[in-house]
Amino acid sequence: MKVTIITVTYNSAKYLEDCICSVINQNYGDIEHIIIDGGSTDETLSIIKQYETHIAKWISEKDNGMYDAINKGMKMATGNVIGLLNSDDILASEDVIINIVAAFKKHNVDSVYGDLTYVDQKNTEKILRFWKGGKYNRQRFLYGWMPAHPTFYIRKEIVDELGGYESHYFTAADYEFMTRYLYRYRISAFYLQKLIVKMRNGGVSNGSLSRRLKANRRDYLAMRRNQIPFPFIASVLKPLIKLHQYYYTFAHRLR
Repeated sequence: MKVTIITVTYNSAKYLEDCICSVINQNYGDIEHIIIDGGSTDETLSIIKQYETHIAKWISEKDNGMYDAINKGMKMATGNVIGLLNSDDILASEDVIINIVAAFKKHNVDSVYGDLTYVDQKNTEKILRFWKGGKYNRQRFLYGWMPAHPTFYIRKEIVDELGGYESHYFTAADYEFMTRYLYRYRISAFYLQKLIVKMRNGGVSNGSLSRRLKANRRDYLAMRRNQIPFPFIASVLKPLIKLHQYYYTFAHRLR
């Protein structure tokens, strides 16, 4: 089973090397790493070229945002399974991909997701928030639940059938994508109880109250589009459901 990992970059030199090395260090051999760059003007391209022998494909050209770039990567992908890794983030351990592949094979599912930690930008061992995916239950979407997007791996044949990201949802495009696949079209999913990604703290949709409100409005539109009952209630609950992440963070620190 070949696994395609897509990384989107734009002036991402600061942490890109960490990202690439976390893929190189995987103990699973059949990985296709694709990098889609949006025309960077910093040292991003130099870093890509430095690791070019470990990168299956890469392009650098202007795009219409992150999700347009991801769609480009999906069209280029030749793997059986596709996942994403943000340029600031790292795979949490060397056995992440081999465990994801094992889950696909053992449970014969369309998608696999797991756990994610938000970490300090400079010290990735310092956990700020723990996002525990939890056992899959489609009904959880009614309460605003979603898997952690960077941990979500899906069979390419499903993507070819149901389509890519709808970039006009902006920061809610990842939520719309997973809601469309998991809730509307009822693809199967398995929760892998394992830390998949360490995500450096930050993010466009969470940067300010106004941005959060805009993102919440787009979540609501995505819910309506994908036939979630009572979408307004679900959109109100969606930010609140994140509170449990702080509980898991506290519990994790007590171990």
